[in-house]
Amino acid sequence: KESFSIGFLSFLAPFLGAMVYAYYIGGWTIQQAVIAGISLSTTSVAVVYAVMIETGYNETELGKLILAACFITDLGTVIALGAFFAKYDLSMVIFIIFTVIVLSVLPKFTPWFFRKVGSRISEPEIKFIFLLLFALGGLALMAKSEAVLPAYLTGMVLAPFFLENKILSQRMRVIAFTMLTPFYFLKAGSLIKISAILDSIVLIFIFFLVKMTAKFVGIWPTVRLFRFKKKENMYTTLLMSTGLTFGTISALFGYTNKIINQDQYTILVTVVILSAILPTFIA
Repeated sequence: KESFSIGFLSFLAPFLGAMVYAYYIGGWTIQQAVIAGISLSTTSVAVVYAVMIETGYNETELGKLILAACFITDLGTVIALGAFFAKYDLSMVIFIIFTVIVLSVLPKFTPWFFRKVGSRISEPEIKFIFLLLFALGGLALMAKSEAVLPAYLTGMVLAPFFLENKILSQRMRVIAFTMLTPFYFLKAGSLIKISAILDSIVLIFIFFLVKMTAKFVGIWPTVRLFRFKKKENMYTTLLMSTGLTFGTISALFGYTNKIINQDQYTILVTVVILSAILPTFIA
């Protein structure tokens, strides 16, 4: 209950705050404002997860609660991205049906499949998982949704399996952090326009302030309601205010689909990066 409440309000408050500011004050179109709201509503699972692992907090009740809340926040983000911008036609029906079938079968099929193939030097388990992710991601893109949605749901469905197979989980983490995310962030970073940062420094500061204020308004009273200690309250609020991967993904989705322009993309990604660094450092 605590994780869901914190995670949901951690998404909803900055989503509405950033969207309202972008549309009514910033003069952005409604679709551009929605992209702004989604991009700035996120909490960085990557940042929080890294902090939890390195500090050992992932083994504590507080750490588990924060990680669970992060997943709820970003689940809201990816669902909102799909709901607002998906193409509702036959391709969407195919994507939904196929995804539901796969997610229903996976919890039982995966352990059976891994027992059959065994542990081999060719790593068939990892190949199977990537084949699954690429197939579902391709269907999501065909439906004009975001590939991260089925990947996110697949991770949630297979979470119990990965808990029992820590070596496989570690191998997947190594591949993701050393190979996949660096190339993604190189692509996302190469689209940032330096002149736009200089020209829009005030707007960047305002958007950052909007996100931080909305996060605190949504999270702080909720955490207090569950009677956290003062230091735990602030620590939770700060970590839940971070943003990185999903915020960048949402902004990149808006830019590649010509919803926002390069200047707007630069503003949003700069705010997302700032929100990854400052709250984490203070926490």
